[in-house]
Amino acid sequence: MYKGYVRLWYEPQIWEPHGLQIEDSLLDLGKRRLKNMDEAGIDMQVLSLSTPGCEQFGATRGMALSRKTNEELHKAINKYPDRFIGLAALAPQSPEEAARELERAVKELGLKGAKINSHIRGSYLDEKKYWPIFEAAESLDVPVFLHPNTPNPSTIKPYLDHGFALAGPAWGFGAEAALQAMRLIYSGIFDKYPGLKIILGHLGEGLIFWMYRLDFSFKRPWMEEEVRPRIKRMPSEYIRDNFYVNTSGMHSVPAFLSVYLELGADHMMFAADYPYENSGEAARFIEEIPASNIDKEKIQHSVAEKLFKLA
Repeated sequence: MYKGYVRLWYEPQIWEPHGLQIEDSLLDLGKRRLKNMDEAGIDMQVLSLSTPGCEQFGATRGMALSRKTNEELHKAINKYPDRFIGLAALAPQSPEEAARELERAVKELGLKGAKINSHIRGSYLDEKKYWPIFEAAESLDVPVFLHPNTPNPSTIKPYLDHGFALAGPAWGFGAEAALQAMRLIYSGIFDKYPGLKIILGHLGEGLIFWMYRLDFSFKRPWMEEEVRPRIKRMPSEYIRDNFYVNTSGMHSVPAFLSVYLELGADHMMFAADYPYENSGEAARFIEEIPASNIDKEKIQHSVAEKLFKLA
């Protein structure tokens, strides 16, 4: 305990203050969470392990925590099957085992996909050693939620002077997740697994704003072929086809409109980011967005129902 809160450490010099109320809310998978959902008008919530996850440990401990987390999640969902679904926690540092755990989590525990918190102890998911996880996700037809983390240890130095205020949600989280997404696109993984579905939070971690610019290497005639990434299509095409974004923690109409105009409602989903954000505020934002009623319904529930096979 320190000044009434606990410190959540990401790196030796990067920590986040976690009030005990946040801790209690994260751990509560029953009446108080349901009450918060009811007050906000939320029918169903997607549960997942908060960051930092099983990626931060050695392979053996990470896999043990992954299995235990998924089993506990399964128990919580079984108590309230009409209110909760879940995304499996994985330990990608053991890629083959992580792929098998994803299959177990989906087929035996009924979970609806996986969540991975960006880099894996400094390495990136585009490395081919991690591809068995994505092969399994495509085969199972479940999405992978690419959640942010603080920047990779190799790039953390410019953030250290300002700590979590810079390395966390305000900037570092989005920059890191967007970099991870672009590395996946450039790796050719969507050519290998064209049915793979990736979810990004926070209206796409800023990536959607850059979609026109992302195709630079393919649109400019002076860009030599050897400079371009070895992929079959332009980066923006993979984003439109293989990515879904949610609205977690982004209650901004201009930001929403940018993403809405680029992707359309068929690749957008509501998210509250509970308990880090106010669920009521998140729900009210979606009710008031400048979109047609048909598109509002897609964003509020129907896209998620289809993606998670609930309808």
